[in-house]
Amino acid sequence: MPEEINHPVQGSKYDKIFRENMHNILPGIIKHVLHLNVNTVEELADDVQFTKERKTDLLKKVRDNKGNRYVLHVEYQTDNYPEMAFRMAEYSIMLQRKHKLPVKQFVIYIGSAKANMATSITTKDFRFRYNLTELSAVNYKLFLKSDLVEEKMLAILSNLASESTESVLAQVVQEIETHTSTLEQGRYFRQLRILLQLRNLNKKAIKDMALVGKIFKEEKDILYRRGEIKGEIKGIEKGRYEEALEIALEMLVNKYPIEEIIKLTKLSKEEIQALQK
Repeated sequence: MPEEINHPVQGSKYDKIFRENMHNILPGIIKHVLHLNVNTVEELADDVQFTKERKTDLLKKVRDNKGNRYVLHVEYQTDNYPEMAFRMAEYSIMLQRKHKLPVKQFVIYIGSAKANMATSITTKDFRFRYNLTELSAVNYKLFLKSDLVEEKMLAILSNLASESTESVLAQVVQEIETHTSTLEQGRYFRQLRILLQLRNLNKKAIKDMALVGKIFKEEKDILYRRGEIKGEIKGIEKGRYEEALEIALEMLVNKYPIEEIIKLTKLSKEEIQALQK
């Protein structure tokens, strides 16, 4: 049975992917999804704290092509959270108070169902609204023609028009294989497997066996190998194990000694060496 998209552990995996890739995909998101004319982007701390602490998905201070400065706040959402308007209103008030700038807010919906969250609050003495947009409304070709692999992967979550999901997926896989090293491909394919669940696709749902073999390289993927040896990993344990794999992969890319990676991640030497294949 595929993991539930709205499960807290699984939801955090989607958040982690977008956070990891945010630096590279931000220009494409601003242009193709938010339709903003932004000239400069400045970093802002993504925690907002007064009487409570919240962690935002994306928070930047930007200047548009007319010289206007404002705080850009973006949240990625996989489900139709019924109180999203109140959550965004809380963010807006705290951000305005902290930065003394106008705040422009967007929720980018990446779930499989239709977005139907309330986008405004209107009472006698208070009015508020934020912008809700769906990644599935953006033409997949805009992402696929990007020079950045992280942005290319967003194609499978966008508007495929008359193309089949498998056809677009094959193009994304080809781009990953063409533009990344073998070591980097392991990380991108792991991210791709997680994102595919937002399209309700798993290994059994993909009919192209060659494509399955590229994305789900079971003989080399230690998530599967460990499952065969130690039984299926579920819930929090699986999340922690995948996180250890990602840390190990990053350390390998940065040429850390295997002994140091073993000490930090608690993975075995064989598991770390498998990441290099």
